[in-house]
Amino acid sequence: MSTESRRATLRMMVRPRWVLALVAALGTAAAFAVLGQWQLERAVEQAEVVEHPTEELRAFAGVAEPGAPTAQAVTGQKVEVAGAFVPGDTVLVADRRNDGTSGYWVVAHLEVADAPEGGLPVALGWAPDAQVAQAAADRFDAAIDPEERVAIVGRFLPSEAPVAPADDEDPFLMRSVAVAQLVNVWADYDDRPVYFGYVTAAEPVEGLEVIYSPPPQQNTELNWLNIFYAVEWVVFAGFAIYLWYRLVRDAVEREREEAAEAEAAAGRAPVDAG
Repeated sequence: MSTESRRATLRMMVRPRWVLALVAALGTAAAFAVLGQWQLERAVEQAEVVEHPTEELRAFAGVAEPGAPTAQAVTGQKVEVAGAFVPGDTVLVADRRNDGTSGYWVVAHLEVADAPEGGLPVALGWAPDAQVAQAAADRFDAAIDPEERVAIVGRFLPSEAPVAPADDEDPFLMRSVAVAQLVNVWADYDDRPVYFGYVTAAEPVEGLEVIYSPPPQQNTELNWLNIFYAVEWVVFAGFAIYLWYRLVRDAVEREREEAAEAEAAAGRAPVDAG
């Protein structure tokens, strides 16, 4: 746009009728903006929080079944499970972070008694180094009475994928609570039922620290249709201002065309020879 065209457009904009048209356009845009804000508030108000009642303590029976994957709805569920620990099957799991600090878990083998029978790994606690963890594991394993029924309260989590140790590491080093890997180190555990999940005990055994196991995050599902409408109203508000500007530009172009036509008609008019 040339300088002269810009000046002509500015002069047109300050004419009373176009000032009134601008006021009307701004009012329309404001109304659209209010509607957009309302739609956005509706989207937030109607957002559905997908809650899992994980913090209500449940009996382990019915939460999971041997041989079946852990359902998403019970991931992180607080449970109470009863059974007997199996001596000789207590292992260390490395690279377990406890509130940001790396260390070791002591994981024992519980045979479930108050739900369908099956092996269930139980993480008994955390230690910052292997020596402390191994000492606690040895003490716990030596004190196991396979006939004693115990109750464990903790959070139920799905089995993890096996992680292979590096070439220069102990080939038996475990870095995940992988049930498929654990059953290979549990003694005499051939073709017996097993739960594909594990429990992090709420109370650690002697010599270990409690495992940091926060509740699962809640998901929020927004009403995307209302968000789309909110964006749509904002676009309409911008279009109202743009439409006013285009009408002013068209009016300027029309006046310039009419002036050019008038000048051309004046140039073609006959001269009076008088």
